[in-house]
Amino acid sequence: MKKLIAGLLAAFALVGAVRAAEGGIEWDRFPQAKLNDMAALQNGARLFVNHCLNCHSAAYMRFNRLGDIGLSDQQIKDNLMFTTDRVGETMKASIDPKQAKEWFGGVPPDLTVIARSRAAAGKGSGSDYLYTFLRTFYRDDTKATGWNNLAFPSVGMPHVLWELQGQRSARFVEAKDAHDPNLTVHRFDGFEQLTPGQLSPLEFDEAIGDLVAYLTWMAEPAQGQRVRVGVWVLIFLAFFTLIAWRLNAAYWKDIK
Repeated sequence: MKKLIAGLLAAFALVGAVRAAEGGIEWDRFPQAKLNDMAALQNGARLFVNHCLNCHSAAYMRFNRLGDIGLSDQQIKDNLMFTTDRVGETMKASIDPKQAKEWFGGVPPDLTVIARSRAAAGKGSGSDYLYTFLRTFYRDDTKATGWNNLAFPSVGMPHVLWELQGQRSARFVEAKDAHDPNLTVHRFDGFEQLTPGQLSPLEFDEAIGDLVAYLTWMAEPAQGQRVRVGVWVLIFLAFFTLIAWRLNAAYWKDIK
């Protein structure tokens, strides 16, 4: 009987959590200006290699491509290469896939194009999602990793950047569900800092902005060049259209 009651309570809690997650949280807007900031992209690459590449690969990205954000091959070798000694190699995770599956229940996903795959209509871009996700971890002792996340409830990933941000708990308040007034759900009501981090909250947000800027750039490294070339192509077409229009007028003036 006790097991039955416990099961029912767990089921109700799960339903409440699902209903609360349906609406989700609003995604914060990623600072787009960082995509054109070489210093931010370089710092994001450093954060990615030191904190993400331990478990996540970027199998479609080569180290030497970091030259596009202003890094020399020697800088890349000295500061960013820990899993290989060849600058032309792809970014492979240092963790063993079998161990990852055993520890986390699955192999951590490749992050090469993660910023392009997480967009959601009506909520924002993949960059907005990542910017929100990486800033909304909180302590939860009911989870195997000891962490939970507002943007991705019950995520299997621990908060690998907790030393920078510090440890936080999340406050929730009971409220009536918008769809069913008879159902009570828990709504987020803010964070409480438990231990300080190496960075202030503002500095941590800046660091996450740099990391997301790098992830966004990595998903399409040629995007900036393509945009620049596209601008010049449009200028050329506009200039050529003017010339063609004047040539057409000069050609037909005697015929008319």
